[in-house]
Amino acid sequence: MMIVSEIMNKDVEKAGPKTKIIEAARVMKEKDIDYLLVVEETKLVGIVTEEDIVEKVVSEGREADSVTIGEIMVRDVIHIDAGSSLEDAARLMTEHKIKKLPVVENKKLLGIVTAQEMVAAEPKMMDHLGELVLFAKRQKRIAG
Repeated sequence: MMIVSEIMNKDVEKAGPKTKIIEAARVMKEKDIDYLLVVEETKLVGIVTEEDIVEKVVSEGREADSVTIGEIMVRDVIHIDAGSSLEDAARLMTEHKIKKLPVVENKKLLGIVTAQEMVAAEPKMMDHLGELVLFAKRQKRIAG
């Protein structure tokens, strides 16, 4: 059975909580991603997504150059240990209806694993993650 560390992406885009939303949005656009992990030194402290920016900044008429990531980020990030099985990761994703799981060890961010990467590495994961991967339903997101 494969474990998370075997397929996780170690090259993760991250930002600090004091980063302005306008800069976060620029990075997301340049890197073609929909989230940034928020770290203080190497410790994971949150996640911010395009959806957070739209809901908590744009739709409220706030200025993206005056709001920081720390003001709008999700703080209680669902995460997983590097040594956990892909099945454990799939359970967490399904339970919380998320498609991304930061990988953390001793509070230190090591990388991220996504539902798509898991299905690519282990096609049988499609049984667990099929709905998350195939149907991007708009649901209340906890993280990722």
